[in-house]
Amino acid sequence: MSKWWVGGAALALACPATGETLHEAVAAAYASNPQLAAARARQDALTETPEQARALARPALGLTGGGGYDRQGYGNAAYGVANATLPIWTGGRVGAAVRAANADVQAGAEGLRDAEAAIVQAVVSAYAALLFNQQAVEVARVGIVRLDGQVAEARSRFGLGQATRTDVAQLEAQRASVAANLADAEGALQVAAAAYRAVVGQEAGALSAEIAPPATLPATREEARAAAEADNPLLLQQRRAAAASAARIDQARAERAPTVDLAGSYGRGGRLADGDVRGFPAAAAVGLAVRLPLLTGGLVPSRVRQAEAANRADRFLIDAADREAVRASDAAWATLNAAQARLRANAEGRAAADVALKGVRAEYGFGLRSTIDILVADQSYRAAQLAVAAARADVLVAQAALLRATGRLTRDAY
Repeated sequence: MSKWWVGGAALALACPATGETLHEAVAAAYASNPQLAAARARQDALTETPEQARALARPALGLTGGGGYDRQGYGNAAYGVANATLPIWTGGRVGAAVRAANADVQAGAEGLRDAEAAIVQAVVSAYAALLFNQQAVEVARVGIVRLDGQVAEARSRFGLGQATRTDVAQLEAQRASVAANLADAEGALQVAAAAYRAVVGQEAGALSAEIAPPATLPATREEARAAAEADNPLLLQQRRAAAASAARIDQARAERAPTVDLAGSYGRGGRLADGDVRGFPAAAAVGLAVRLPLLTGGLVPSRVRQAEAANRADRFLIDAADREAVRASDAAWATLNAAQARLRANAEGRAAADVALKGVRAEYGFGLRSTIDILVADQSYRAAQLAVAAARADVLVAQAALLRATGRLTRDAY
């Protein structure tokens, strides 16, 4: 795929060559976007689940106690008991739970990666839209200035008898039309600026039109497909989810196995009589506790079948996610190539329209062109400028879509 410099010097409009960059906008969104912060917090919560699963195989110690008054027994009495349990054999329950939890964390990490890519894509789209609208406003303003000069020249020629009132009125009408376009462009600019602020978290300044294509863009459609199948975050997330559901099958089957715990307790009680505290003899016990499920009313087999069905569904969804990743890659590739071709064609058209406008204005001064020729050339030049700006925005958006489909859209992509 040819590398095309988006917003190069040959295509620059009347907007500033330097300003707030796309890299700065992405960095600001990374630092302040609340949706991204929420996704990170959810992933932090998910990373605690493996530790909770491993805790099921660790010793547990607890204290229990009680007290009260018994009129027919010992009067005021109290007791305290310390209980300790050490799992020796869990039948595979803990191991399966840990594997499932780890797979869940990995799936969540891929989901977070896609959430980050979605924010970057939203920033790119907002940046492209705002850049286009800034350029549209500038095109309209420059067009008004140019038409003001043309109207003044036509009025002067009318005073000398070299032009008609119709010539002046035609130029004035076009100037009014461009002024209306400027009002629309300024309104659209405010809407785009609000969308940019919502994503990036700060007011936009004059945006830089100098944006080189990301170095990680695939060079061919085949490379894009291979990257999507290997690194698309949603596809990888579904694969991790299938691994988690497979581990939960083992976890459900482990409910049939016995468990063995080493249990111990130590307790002591006392009573209050005649103003003195009299203790009962201390008691201690140590032993093995074995639990063997014999009859569960069909609960365990049902949970196994349920886990197996969930895993089948996850495996089917892997195929669906794979197809969607390839589709998104192919669609983004086609869109990007079309946008790049349109940008090159519009750049050539803009250059030609510029030459045509200058030529028509010069010939108009010698009486070789009519006012209609001036109006058509001016309108064609402004349309060519807007076409270049729109194609540039489309290239930016298509690049981001391709990078996201291939799992390469990160904060460092720009």
